[in-house]
Amino acid sequence: MKGFRVICMVLLVLAISVGTVAAQGKDVGTLVFPTSTKSPEAQARFLRGAAFLHSFGWKQAIAEFQAAQKLDPDFAMAYWGQSLCYNHPLLGDRDLDSPRAVLKRLGATPGERLSKAPTDREKGFLQAVEILWGEGDITERKMGYLEAMRRLYQKYPKDDEVASHYALAIIAAVRPAGDTTFRMYVEAGAIAMEVFERNPNHPGAVHYIIHSFDDPVHAPLALTAADRFAEIAEAVAHARHMPSHIFIQRGMWERVSMSNQSAYDAAINLWEPGDTIGDAVHPLDWGQYGDLQWGDYAKARTWIARLEELTEKSGSPARGVSALPLVKARYVLETEIWNVKPVTEKSSTHELLATGISAYHTGDNATLEKAASQIRVVAEKQAADASLYDRQAQPTRVAQYEIEALDALAKGDGMGAIEHIKKGVELAESMPPPRGAPNPVKPAHELAGEILLKIGQAEEAVLFYQTQLSRTPGRVLSIRGLARAYSALGNRVLAGEQYRKLQNIWSEHSVAGLKEASDYLASTDSGGQ
Repeated sequence: MKGFRVICMVLLVLAISVGTVAAQGKDVGTLVFPTSTKSPEAQARFLRGAAFLHSFGWKQAIAEFQAAQKLDPDFAMAYWGQSLCYNHPLLGDRDLDSPRAVLKRLGATPGERLSKAPTDREKGFLQAVEILWGEGDITERKMGYLEAMRRLYQKYPKDDEVASHYALAIIAAVRPAGDTTFRMYVEAGAIAMEVFERNPNHPGAVHYIIHSFDDPVHAPLALTAADRFAEIAEAVAHARHMPSHIFIQRGMWERVSMSNQSAYDAAINLWEPGDTIGDAVHPLDWGQYGDLQWGDYAKARTWIARLEELTEKSGSPARGVSALPLVKARYVLETEIWNVKPVTEKSSTHELLATGISAYHTGDNATLEKAASQIRVVAEKQAADASLYDRQAQPTRVAQYEIEALDALAKGDGMGAIEHIKKGVELAESMPPPRGAPNPVKPAHELAGEILLKIGQAEEAVLFYQTQLSRTPGRVLSIRGLARAYSALGNRVLAGEQYRKLQNIWSEHSVAGLKEASDYLASTDSGGQ
């Protein structure tokens, strides 16, 4: 096997690379993945494809695996690798026909395909994807794939590629398995960390550590991996974006912005007319949130303009069209530059929430009532649609309770407002903490704090702001709200601590809230009451 053990070195730009991959021939990570091909050139292309695959660089990986197949038409692992390029592990089926077609090019039947995998290890990899792309619904196939990879891992526990793909299989199975305890994520993260200890440049290890510990409690465990991933896989947009999953959980707003700017640049460099804009939308979305928290409102507007331009140029604009209402609504709610828009049957949840809150703050009670009525319609429709992820239907229901709470408050019904917003809070707490920006755009605990402050219940408001900050660390409007609540209670020491946090976050940008913090701290420092 030594003759076939080829190391995929980070710093090598392969002379045989052509097309897009040659143009993007930057670091992709370092991995060892022995196979049975007799072609060193095919092995080299396969290794590069395997590295791209770990970073979810689907387009680049497909090009490498196809090149390996041309060099060695019976290279079973090259077909295995390409089939996984259609497996978007954290989502449902997006394309079931393409991976099945790839496997059929290797052989007409599973038996014929298996015969081209000479070793038990290669047969194990191939048998696993036969299950993933076989019969049954997505849940059955993901769980079957997980079990197949578990058996392979038990047989080869020190094989970094077996371990990495097994860790990813666990992560992919969390939603179908209904695990809400973090047990499966921690198991996957522990396996990925073992690979990381053996090889700190392994793109799959750092990637899957981040996905495993992407929550406020466990994020500190992934900070080292996030820092490392930020330095490798320069050509892959998803890889450049991934560190921001941990940075956002740590309230590291400048790094959230920088990570997603890098991801956006990589996506644009790879994008060609007619391509979907998926790889660019994600960093646009997350980058805007980071800049809004950091106080760079001009850059936040730039992200919106970029999305509008890319949506117009794309041959498949659907995702951009759906993302635009989100980033526009977020800009309104984070900057508090209120914008009341007409309520229509086509208004999205994001638009209704931004309009409803804007209407409340501008005293437009008629529009607020319309927004409350329409979002109830949207929430009922989504709740009845079994095809929607809970992460879409449930946030809409939370947003419904939020607007209903403000509608009640506008009508002078403080108790009714508390009743509605606490329903929203209860539902939000049944959902995991956000893996990214809050959804809905206005977090329920934060709005609860604002409502309670409005009706003079500052002590209870403190608890809601603290809970929000435990779910979304470093979120500036919750920090400001907590400062205001402490100030209302006369606790100038704790209020000052929160206002200093705002000063530190916003120090490089002139946002309205910075003056509030500075004025308060100045009055405290001068002994004002």
